[in-house]
Amino acid sequence: MEKPKKPLKSEAGSSFADGKAGSAPSPDPFSTAVRLLARRSYSAAELQRALEKRYGETGEVKESLARLRQLGYLDDRKFALQYASFLARHRAFGRERIRRELKAKLVDYRVIDPAIEQAFQETNERELLERALEKKLRSIRLPLTPRKFYSLCQSLMRLGFRSDDIMKTMRSRPELKPVAEETELPEAEEEQK
Repeated sequence: MEKPKKPLKSEAGSSFADGKAGSAPSPDPFSTAVRLLARRSYSAAELQRALEKRYGETGEVKESLARLRQLGYLDDRKFALQYASFLARHRAFGRERIRRELKAKLVDYRVIDPAIEQAFQETNERELLERALEKKLRSIRLPLTPRKFYSLCQSLMRLGFRSDDIMKTMRSRPELKPVAEETELPEAEEEQK
């Protein structure tokens, strides 16, 4: 008895959500939007940009977005809160970095600050800074030279922590006090002799 043959992908047809370059477009913007949202969350402007890139600036795109909002599938407040909480808890990002990430996702500016505030009610920013500092210290040899100290502070600032919080944390740890770079020079001179 022969096994029934599975249809090839080209026979079965593929969709925009498959991510294939030569795929056939979905019949309408709404079904494309639902497929996109099934894969990951989008901000309203981010989804609108993706749909307009695919279908142009048509009334169907605007109607689809309005319908998604009505159904509760598209909500910038929920998206901003979930994304801010995720970045704070799992990536140990500070407030400024989360703000930059949300702006990059085209989130409405009016919902960014409330989402960040709510995310940091759940997560202690000082603990995140301590955790990020510990992670960075694993790859740095002590004692810290002024150059290493500056580099460490800059990397923590790129993670979105405020400079005054970074300095308070760094100064509270005596092993992180920078030493003068000249202390390393006599050792090098002794080796040359």
